[in-house]
Amino acid sequence: MIDCQNVQTPLRRVAIVGSGLAGLVAARELLALGLEATLFEKSRGPGGRMAAKRLPDPASGSADIGAQYFTIRNPAFRQFLEQYAGEASWGEWQGRFRYQNDQGIWQDMRPAQRYVGVPRMSAITRAISQGLDLRAGVRVASLQRDERELWQLTDTDGGVHGDYDAVVLTPPPAQTVDLLTDSGLSDVADDLNIRISRMQACWTVVVHFPRGAGADVEGLMPRSALLSWAANNSSKPGRTDEGEWWVLHGDPDWSDANTELDPRQVRDQLLEEFLRCTGATGQPDDFLVHRWLYAKPRARTAPGHLWFGDRNIALAGDWLDGGRVEGAFNSANGLIRRLESDGLISAELTAR
Repeated sequence: MIDCQNVQTPLRRVAIVGSGLAGLVAARELLALGLEATLFEKSRGPGGRMAAKRLPDPASGSADIGAQYFTIRNPAFRQFLEQYAGEASWGEWQGRFRYQNDQGIWQDMRPAQRYVGVPRMSAITRAISQGLDLRAGVRVASLQRDERELWQLTDTDGGVHGDYDAVVLTPPPAQTVDLLTDSGLSDVADDLNIRISRMQACWTVVVHFPRGAGADVEGLMPRSALLSWAANNSSKPGRTDEGEWWVLHGDPDWSDANTELDPRQVRDQLLEEFLRCTGATGQPDDFLVHRWLYAKPRARTAPGHLWFGDRNIALAGDWLDGGRVEGAFNSANGLIRRLESDGLISAELTAR
C-alpha cells in the first residue's frame, strides 16, 4: 500500500492532466479555495467523454458521441453546474426511453430527469473552462519531482512545465499507468493496477436518416450482443437538424473483441442490428464512426479517488466512481474535500 501519512505542507500550485469534467471540477474547486491550478489537455479543447463531434453535414452541427445524458443525485453537482456552467448550457432531455428485458419485451425506463448539454454535450465543459488556465494541445509525456519536491511536467514536444506542489491525473487508467511508468513511478502504477479494473472499449456509429428513422422512441437499450444503446440525437434540446441523426453505441464486450474491425464493418453491423431491434424503416444517407478505446469501467464500484500522499499525486475521474457523468464530479469533489480535511489546503489561502 503506497498511501502514507500526509506531510502537512499546504499545497499552492497544482497541475491537472486532462480537462474532462473531473479535471475541470478539480481546477474550479482549487481556485475557489485560493490555490493555483493549471490544466494540460492533449486535445484541442476540454470535454473528455462529454464530447461532441462535428457531423459530415456542416448544417447539422455536431452529435454527442460520448456520454449521452446525465442525471443529478448529488445536490452539490447541481449547484456546481448552476454556478460554473450556467443554465443556458444544459437542459432536460424529455422523450420516450425504453429497454428490452430478458424475455425480449420492451419496457419503459424508470422515470428520471435526464440532462444534456445545449446545443451539444461539450457546451457544458466549454462553459466551465472559461477563464481557467487551460493549455490545450499539450500532451504530457512524463513527470519528474526535483530536489525541492516540486513537480515538473515534460510534454511530447520537449517543453517543461513547473513548479507544482501536486499533480492530479484524470486520464483513463491505462493512459495513467503508461504516464506513471514512463515517469519512473512504476510502484504507483502497480498499485493502481491492483486497485482498479480496466476500461472497456466502445464503437460508436452516428447515422443520418433524412426522413427520420421511423422509430417510436428517443432512446433505447436493446437486449443485444452488438448494440448497447441507440438515441435520436436530433431530439435533444437545442438541436436544429433536418431529418434525424442517431447515435449507436456498441456493446462493451463486442467492442472489446472487435477493436481492430474495419470501421465500415462496424457501421454495417451496428446499423443492421439497430434496424433489427427497432423495426425502423428509414433509409440512411450519411455516417460517422468513432472508436473509444477507454469508454466504460468494468467494475461498478471504485474508491472514488486515489491520493498518494508520499508523492502528492492524485487520481480522479468517473471511472473511479461508477462511470457516470456525475461520478466525475463526485470523484474530483471528494478529492478536494479530502485534501482539505488532511490539512493540505491552508486556511490562509482559503481566506484570501
